[in-house]
Amino acid sequence: MELTTVTIEKPEMINFILGQTHFIKSVEDLHEAMVTAVPGIKFGLAFCEASGACLVRWTGTDEAMIELAQKNAMALSAGHSFIIFLAEGFYPINVLNAVKRVPEVCRIFCATANPTQVIVAETEQGRAILGVVDGFKPKGVEGDEGIAWRKNFLRQIGYKLG
Repeated sequence: MELTTVTIEKPEMINFILGQTHFIKSVEDLHEAMVTAVPGIKFGLAFCEASGACLVRWTGTDEAMIELAQKNAMALSAGHSFIIFLAEGFYPINVLNAVKRVPEVCRIFCATANPTQVIVAETEQGRAILGVVDGFKPKGVEGDEGIAWRKNFLRQIGYKLG
């Protein structure tokens, strides 16, 4: 078995969701979950089929995001993994519960805009995602100034009131 890391390649402000599912039907079901959760959403999705033709299956509403999803899915090449890229201005918080409710979805590894490395194991049979490195390690513990900044920031971007 070989362990490697695959860096997710994307523009800095673009969010993505990385997960695992168990059935080719997931491609259409995830698409429906996305457009139902946020009408007009722009995204691209790619799914690594783990049997049969073993293709990267894909869908989406935005060509650039579809291309990003396809490219990163091929780099990962881990059976039954899926990756969804959200165009700028769209965020995981608005679709994540809908994605998790898709019956075929087994797990979510991350939902982030941070620089991300995916830890992949490869055997003679195939590849598997073991986990992710999402962003950077902490530099310290939040103090009063950090608490005030966090609370103010969440209100400035509209996620908390007053």
